[in-house]
Amino acid sequence: MATTPPLAERMRPENINDYVGQYHLLGPDAVLRRSIESNNLPSMILWGPPGVGKTTLAYIISKRLNRPFFNLSAINAGVKDVREVIEQANLSKAMFQDQPILFIDEIHRFSKSQQDSLLSAVERGLVTLIGATTENPSFEVISALLSRCQVYTLKPLDESDLVTLLQKALANDPVLKEKKIIIDEHEALLRISGGDGRKLLNVLELVSNALPEGNHHINNEFVLKQVQQNMALYDKAGEQHYDIISAFIKSIRGSDPNAAVYWLARMIEGGEDPSFIARRLLILASEDIGNANPNALLLANNCFQAVNVIGWPESRIILSQTVTYMASSVKSNAAYEAINKAQALVKQTGDLSVPLHLRNAPTKLMKNLNYGKEYKYAHAYDGNFVEQEFMPKELRGQQLYDPGKNPSEQKLREHLRKLWKDKYGY
Repeated sequence: MATTPPLAERMRPENINDYVGQYHLLGPDAVLRRSIESNNLPSMILWGPPGVGKTTLAYIISKRLNRPFFNLSAINAGVKDVREVIEQANLSKAMFQDQPILFIDEIHRFSKSQQDSLLSAVERGLVTLIGATTENPSFEVISALLSRCQVYTLKPLDESDLVTLLQKALANDPVLKEKKIIIDEHEALLRISGGDGRKLLNVLELVSNALPEGNHHINNEFVLKQVQQNMALYDKAGEQHYDIISAFIKSIRGSDPNAAVYWLARMIEGGEDPSFIARRLLILASEDIGNANPNALLLANNCFQAVNVIGWPESRIILSQTVTYMASSVKSNAAYEAINKAQALVKQTGDLSVPLHLRNAPTKLMKNLNYGKEYKYAHAYDGNFVEQEFMPKELRGQQLYDPGKNPSEQKLREHLRKLWKDKYGY
């Protein structure tokens, strides 16, 4: 008896018009859609979280362009597999066939030597490379290969995308149609999915299979009950990867070193890449601790370097020290909020002119135009400070950094108030 494929596989779209999400790339006149429709496809890296359609998009592209398609997974493919594909691509070129597409799933798992083996084929145009990764390609893809690829960022699916997937599954999947499934409430399904379309369909299938005989209705309570009973173990390559790292980060942010080191252990036992964990700590040190305890960033940076020098398993101890310290530290997101406010202000006000006294004056003409003429060199004044305007005149007095309510930043606030008086509201 034939096994029925999973719902997520049964619902895999066949063309761009059936593809859900990523409108910034595939909407009418969007950059990637134009490349596909013009058959002018660059080698590319598709970067985004699980379940947003990276693999599906690669299949759709190959089908739309009617090109030979080679599919390798970085989990089990090696240099030998890459070379075999390149040899076949050479044969295709000799026979005047279309340029093949080489899709490498989880390309971040390829070693440097494996990625090096791709370079020549990409440079010579033997293949169009499509790599898929959940990790920042700036860290995980060698610079020589990255420079020859366009990087397209895929976003988590939003609420309307996820609802569309549910509606398509209920309307088009023969198994669900036969069961006559009705979703009375979809909030729990969407929340559990976390923007991951594959997880959404997997949970929908799990829940629909658990419905008692004669019951066709799915509500939030039933969804949560079934998911709790069927919670998966941690798998660094699976859907819980982002759930675990989310719990880890939130435990540190919430100042619970016990929970933080527990989630760290879950990742360690699951075989997570220690560099991945250390990079998240670097981000968290500024986003959630910031100037409340600047030592956290120094420790996180030293941790990142040490993990890459020491290796496994000893670096687990370094990670544990850093995690417990950061979880126990005072917290502030003031630096994070400051850059968010500043970027929003730039988008709102546009490219305002730099005041003349702050401009660089490398040429005689610029000096004649008074570039930099009235600038006051702070170190030439008592206390290494003199009041002058550093903002564009339209933004005079605009406060973006609001020091947090902690001893360290309170000292900064008092110092800034002494310098600037009432100008910035400190």
